[in-house]
Amino acid sequence: MRWDGLNRDDAAGALFGTDAVTSRTFDTPGFRGITFHEIRARTILNRVPGASRMPFEWTVNPYRGCSHACVYCFARKTHSYLDLDTGLDFDTQIVVKTNAAELLRRELAAPRWKGEHVAMGTNVDCYQRAEGRYRLMPGILQALRDHANPFSILTKGSLILRDLELVRQAASVTEVSIALSVGFTDGELWRSVEPGTPSPETRLAVCRTLSDNGITPTVLMAPVLPFLSDSPEQLRATVRAIAAAGAVSITPLVLHLRPGAREWYMAWLGRNHPHLVRRYEALYAGGAYAPTWYQRRVTRQVHEFAAEFGCGPGRRGGARRLDLPRQDAGRAGEPGRAPEPPAAPPEAENTQLTLL
Repeated sequence: MRWDGLNRDDAAGALFGTDAVTSRTFDTPGFRGITFHEIRARTILNRVPGASRMPFEWTVNPYRGCSHACVYCFARKTHSYLDLDTGLDFDTQIVVKTNAAELLRRELAAPRWKGEHVAMGTNVDCYQRAEGRYRLMPGILQALRDHANPFSILTKGSLILRDLELVRQAASVTEVSIALSVGFTDGELWRSVEPGTPSPETRLAVCRTLSDNGITPTVLMAPVLPFLSDSPEQLRATVRAIAAAGAVSITPLVLHLRPGAREWYMAWLGRNHPHLVRRYEALYAGGAYAPTWYQRRVTRQVHEFAAEFGCGPGRRGGARRLDLPRQDAGRAGEPGRAPEPPAAPPEAENTQLTLL
């Protein structure tokens, strides 16, 4: 594995050397067949490339690779930078940055750091199964809380509920946004395409629990899979379930197939739905993204169903502070201010978010 060649996107130099790597396996059902490569990273705050479409500039990724094993995952390409393949290796060779929390605390305290928003879960899921063993997120959340640094988390993992109190403490002193990823509610499709994730029902239960505890959850309805989860009946059923779970907004995102993910997904499609291969080749002939007309159609339908069930379209500015009693504010030591009234929702747009 090309450990010494693993470079930051925005700077030369390895993130860690071969002498800093310890590889482990665990003979337990949840981790069988998975190898964890424990490393001591040299940096943890990552600047998003300027050409990215993301609405934030900084990320924290305590893991690389993901045991969720979603066949469509756009982050698969990143494993090729380690001389690992973007298919099975991405699912079973997990890099663990064991010093992520201490690094983050140090980097947040640096004079050059200006308190910018930090996004987590936008590459691989920070609450994948490995987090249950390595427990990196509590230290990360504590560092963000203690520096009152705004952040967001996108996850399919139910393990976020373990850290609910830390999320609430952080939300009392800074802006915090939590989003669950739920693209569809079809159980058979879920077992085939997202085999390592909690079920859609479990994720929606997490959404409800967050809402019941004062955290305003949003849902990224992603991905919408062409010809598999995109019929009006399927979209309506998914939106209805999301709204019933207490989500305040829904942002649909149609499947996109970048190199690394494209090959793995199309191989899965050929095995499980061979009659759709030519339709996918035609739909994605222009590149990684479905045609704009198709994206707009899905977005319009989802927004119409969201309005029907009283759940608004996704929009920026959803992060907020909680007004918690002083004893709930944790070591940050100050109660949150009362939340401002929500802004009037903007006119629904037909464009979609793109994750990268």
